[in-house]
Formats: sequence, structure tokens, C-alpha cells
Amino acid sequence: MDGMDKNKTFLIVGLGLLGGKYAQVLSQKGYRVTGITHSQSTLDYALEHAYICEGRNENFDDLVQNADYIIFGLYPTVLLEWVKQYGHLVRPGTLITDVSGVKRGVVEPVQQMLPEGVEFIASHPMAGRETSGVAHSAEVNFAPANFIITPTEKNTPEAIEWCRTLARTLGFARISVLSPAEHDHMIGYVSQLCHAIAVSLMCASDNTELAKYTGDSFRDLTRIAHINDKMWAELFLWNKDNLISEIDMFSDALATMRQKLVDDDREGLEKMFRLSTERRKAFVMYCTGLSPFLPFVKHIKAFDKK
Repeated sequence: MDGMDKNKTFLIVGLGLLGGKYAQVLSQKGYRVTGITHSQSTLDYALEHAYICEGRNENFDDLVQNADYIIFGLYPTVLLEWVKQYGHLVRPGTLITDVSGVKRGVVEPVQQMLPEGVEFIASHPMAGRETSGVAHSAEVNFAPANFIITPTEKNTPEAIEWCRTLARTLGFARISVLSPAEHDHMIGYVSQLCHAIAVSLMCASDNTELAKYTGDSFRDLTRIAHINDKMWAELFLWNKDNLISEIDMFSDALATMRQKLVDDDREGLEKMFRLSTERRKAFVMYCTGLSPFLPFVKHIKAFDKK
């Protein structure tokens, strides 16, 4: 039992990688799913693969008005523009969530723009990949991924519980609740900084001969450097205060290691390696379900003070 009424209709606005996956899973579980997307080829793909039963890229007022639940699979700027233009069509009683990777600057404006009686409970499925588009959505696996709900004081306990139920229905096993500010601070470290490092590593050298000699280390570190440029540029800029702070922290750690090399400080290097091993163990404990998500983040941050 997934706890949601299968007589209700889901509307997915934005049938990209994650929006497409939501549509696929919900349709497979017997829900009525409709879709709105700007691309005709995306719409055709979603219809042909039965991700949605109905969809349009224009003249979609009735799809919005008939939806019980709406999921925004849009970039932050597009989401705000869409709500500004079409939000008045959403009928009272509708529950809405999203998949956006940043929350400050999104959640409160959307809540303010929507009609009375419509509730927006923001969430973030941390299941993105280096690929994009609905054609790759079947590759997404929600089971090992984190699902973060980011309520504000305007959200009801019922809406938060609906979002939990949605996450479980989609297949997420690890569900956390953070404020929008806590989410963006956390995401700057565990996601955006990682992408910044991977991109910088690839941009630091244009030596194509490296492919002949590289091992698993380089491949593992740079997997996420194959990146959706438009989406990640937007996410970085929307969260730039947190990301700049994390880049500064990382730069300090790298400078510390560099100085130990300059000083031939073997003991200092070994101490750093032991610390990284301890942190990695904490991470693995979380991934295997032995520790919850937020304490892991606090554990990581606590080490930064040592």
C-alpha cells in the first residue's frame, strides 16, 4: 500500500530526467499522470512509453485545472515564471511539490504567488545523473537516493506527510526534513562543491593523452564532470554564497596539504589521511543505513573545527 488515492491525477510540469522518472514510476503504479512540456519530441516520447496518459505543450489550462497533485520538474527561474503566468489556474485543494536543487529564493515566492487553498511543499530528490532528458529517465534509480523535504511555516503537517508518502511511493528509502536554508547550505557541500571540483579537475589540463594512462581514481573523481551546463550554472549561481564558502573551505584544506608537502611533513600528511579515512567510514555507515543523514552532515562539519 502506498497510501495515496489512485483516483487522483498527477500533473508533471517539465518532463526532463527527474520529471520523466516521476511520471514513469507513478504511471507504472497505476496513477493517472498527465504532463506539460515545451518540447514536442519529449511529449511524444512520454506518450509512446506510457509515462503519461495525456500531455500538451500548449493550450493546457484544463490539465492544470483538473490536477489533484502537481510536480514541477523545472529549473528555478522557469518554475517561478511558470507559476507567475499559470499559477492562477491551479484549483484550491491542490498539493504541489518540485524537484529543484536549490530552495531559497524559490519556495517562499512560489507559496506567495499561488492561489489561496493551494499548498506548495518543496522537496528535492537527490537522484540526478550526468545525463539529462526524458529518454534517460529510465536509468534513474531512486532506491539508494536521498529525498529531502523542505517545509516552511506555511506548510501543514498533512502536506508534509503527503510528500513523505509520495517519496515512499516513488521508491525512496531515506527521507529527511530540512528548512530551505539548511538544505541549500548542505547541498553546497555534498553536491555542488563535488561538481565544482570535478569540473575544475577536467578544466585544469587539456592533455588528451591522459586517457591512455588514467586509472579508477581519475575516472571516479571526474564522472560528474560530464555536466548539464545550463542547469548547473543556474544552481551554482542561485546558491553562490554557500558554494563560495565551501570552495574557500576546500581551498584551505588543499593549501594545508600543499604546505605539508613543501615542509616534508610526513606525520602531518598521515594525520590528514587518517582523518579522511574516518570521515569516509562515517559516510559508508550512513549509506548502509547505520546512521541518519543529518547527523552525518553534522559529523562532517564537526571535523572542520578540529
